[in-house]
Amino acid sequence: MPRPILTLLVFATVLASRATSADDWSRFRGPDGSGASAAKGLALTWEDGKNVLWEAKLPGRGASSIIIVGKRAFVTCYSGYGLDRNEPGKQGDLKLHVLCYDALGGKQLWDQSISSDATVQGYGRFVALHGYASSTPASDGKVVYAYFGANGLLAYDLEGKLLWRKKLGQKTHFFGTANSPVLHENVVIVNAGVESGQLVGLDKKTGKVLWEAGGIKSSWNTPTLVKAKNGRIEVIVNTKGKLRAYDPKTGTELWTCSAINDYICPSVISHDGTIYAIGGRGATAVAVRAGGKGEVEPLWKTSAGSNVSSPVYFKEHLYWVSDKGIAHCLDAKSGKIVYQERLKGTGRVYASVLLAEERLYAVSREKGTWVLAAQPEFKQLAHNVFESDRSVFNGSPAILGSTIYLRSDEKIYCIGKGEKKSRL
Repeated sequence: MPRPILTLLVFATVLASRATSADDWSRFRGPDGSGASAAKGLALTWEDGKNVLWEAKLPGRGASSIIIVGKRAFVTCYSGYGLDRNEPGKQGDLKLHVLCYDALGGKQLWDQSISSDATVQGYGRFVALHGYASSTPASDGKVVYAYFGANGLLAYDLEGKLLWRKKLGQKTHFFGTANSPVLHENVVIVNAGVESGQLVGLDKKTGKVLWEAGGIKSSWNTPTLVKAKNGRIEVIVNTKGKLRAYDPKTGTELWTCSAINDYICPSVISHDGTIYAIGGRGATAVAVRAGGKGEVEPLWKTSAGSNVSSPVYFKEHLYWVSDKGIAHCLDAKSGKIVYQERLKGTGRVYASVLLAEERLYAVSREKGTWVLAAQPEFKQLAHNVFESDRSVFNGSPAILGSTIYLRSDEKIYCIGKGEKKSRL
């Protein structure tokens, strides 16, 4: 075979292999958005100098979570404005970054940024709790998609080349924005409820808007793809007053269900065709069967919830730690509260729990990570703190192999069983 043809075949094989694999943590809360991982051999405890394989400083702050594609870690942050509550600087200096790191060694591979050219909420109040880079990227193994609210959705190839940028509305809110994109076949789906009041489906390759669905009110949660018992794929978004299900290819509304009459931050999860939603200041949890039509009725509704963090499902139970630092366990069939236990000294919790090895990893904003047993009896297994990093931890954990990835406003951490190899 001629060398040029052989070279082209090898190159094509490499490109084909870039599609996401089952091991990739390719979006917010993992490949299916459940927050659950089948990983084994994870560290139970860590601290400065113990079970930290590497750490790397970030060029700015952010509340987004890390995603893993192949052997690369991607994350977003912001710089230039909003780093100091007393002296935030000038909005015109705000830069929005998408960063790529070697997931195994911690070396920064690239840092691509854009200057904000849209009006953003001034730094203060609720925006100061999470900043301007709160949406977690998503990837199909070839392209990384990152959302920055009124500054739009950006698509980068794995080498950091900007492929396209699309703005999805110019409105802002004093909560800021936090919704992350999800992918289905050739569609990238974004909850642009803050910016335009719509759920939007775009062509992954070009950024062309394929469909828009209105009525997305008071919704800060990331859409979730759910497979109903009848085999139908639905994209679910939780809005004030209603759970809404859409066809991810066309944006056609499939069904709605009266749910939580408040603004909604937690994303829904599903198991075996049943959708579980929590949220609202009134603390409410709801279960709904996917696959319906028109207005459907909930299976159950319970007075227990979370204002920010999302739940996980494990062995017929739901688990989460609320923003107030209260660990919850509910019977998933009935909605009955099994336990509610306050974690001592947690402060606020904005990150969503990670389920792995029958453990719950709950990251607090400023008081470290709690590890709980994923069982219907409350049991604390560990409490892990980085004494050297007193910045805020808002990102939810990510997984690659037997390692856990955390991000704070200052650093990325790769946590595993082994000796530290710092990238400071």
